[in-house]
Amino acid sequence: MSNRTFTMIKPDATGKGYTGAILNDIIKAGFTIKAMKWTKLTIDQAAEFYAIHKERPFFGELIEFMSSGPIVAAILEKNNAVNDFRKLIGATDPAKADEGTIRKKYASSVGENAVHGSDSDENALVESDFFFSKLERF
Repeated sequence: MSNRTFTMIKPDATGKGYTGAILNDIIKAGFTIKAMKWTKLTIDQAAEFYAIHKERPFFGELIEFMSSGPIVAAILEKNNAVNDFRKLIGATDPAKADEGTIRKKYASSVGENAVHGSDSDENALVESDFFFSKLERF
């Protein structure tokens, strides 16, 4: 079990001005930010990041959405980071997410669900490496 995870605040949430509120929720939940950047993915970068979903029917829509506006990528630290962050963000479908979770508060649909959170320690490392060099991590 690692004490780091990766997140992205997605284009729907940055576009609606929720970035600060989401970061505040993350910090209030006991996470510290170890790396962070505001950026915009190209179609090719989004396709590379989400390559695991390449054969899924929603892949084209996903990469189109993820390249539609700016995102905030971040590495977060806390004991039990991956599991605790998954609890903090809530279910992928905001209608099924628990009250008080980030997706319940800021997401509008399964497709536009405000944030990404790594689903395993291994993926947290892979996803962190996609966005951040070793020099950008603290």
